[in-house]
Amino acid sequence: MKHIPNLFTLLNLFFGCIAIIYILQNGIIIVTNDDGAQWLEIPEKIWLGSLFIGLAAVVDFLDGFVARLFNASSALGKQLDSLADCVSFGVAPGMIIYQFLRLSYAGSPDAIEMPFIALLPALLIPCAAAFRLGKFNIDDSQQFGFKGVPTPAAGLLIASFPLIYFYLHDNATAVHLMLNPWLWYGVIMVVSLLMVSNLPLMALKFKNFSVKSNLPKLILLVAAIIAGILFKWMAVPVVFILYIILSLAFKNKATT
Repeated sequence: MKHIPNLFTLLNLFFGCIAIIYILQNGIIIVTNDDGAQWLEIPEKIWLGSLFIGLAAVVDFLDGFVARLFNASSALGKQLDSLADCVSFGVAPGMIIYQFLRLSYAGSPDAIEMPFIALLPALLIPCAAAFRLGKFNIDDSQQFGFKGVPTPAAGLLIASFPLIYFYLHDNATAVHLMLNPWLWYGVIMVVSLLMVSNLPLMALKFKNFSVKSNLPKLILLVAAIIAGILFKWMAVPVVFILYIILSLAFKNKATT
């Protein structure tokens, strides 16, 4: 019974590995729509990788619940959880950005001369995730609040981008923006810095049923529902930004 939560954690890792497989399948197709505009099809099925990262997040939530249910929390489980998270929410999202960078340069006139080193900044995401998780494992003060953006939150943010790309593929302006390599370099820098920072951010756990003590979480929940209805997949980065704003606005509640 004590290893049941660990099986859930390993399932998180399993889904993360499947996500990487889908993300790294090769091939680029240039598609022309009815208006004569061209955009890059992604036959790598990166969006399936995003869905498996989402499944990994669900399992990541459940392993803690199962551990409490069976009273089977352990030091081994904590280490396994971080190792699985590093793959599912660090390596896999890093590969998503790697592919988007590759696609961004593939659409440029000098694509053949593109240096491989231009794609390597994507690997800063798994490096930052590993640093963030290692720091978390030796810090016992992050039970009801975080120092820096949690790795799963950063991973889910990046996993939303392929879904946003497919949802907005008829919007030439949006496609052009998402195939600009400088957008991805900006995402890498911001997300990596947020993960390794010491910003006081709230954990999405409800310690009690008091509206006052849970006000920022309730605001975030309501905003997430509204944003999901209005913006579809674009709601993910919107909620991510709002999460940081609310955490800083309610700074005293973020780590208590």
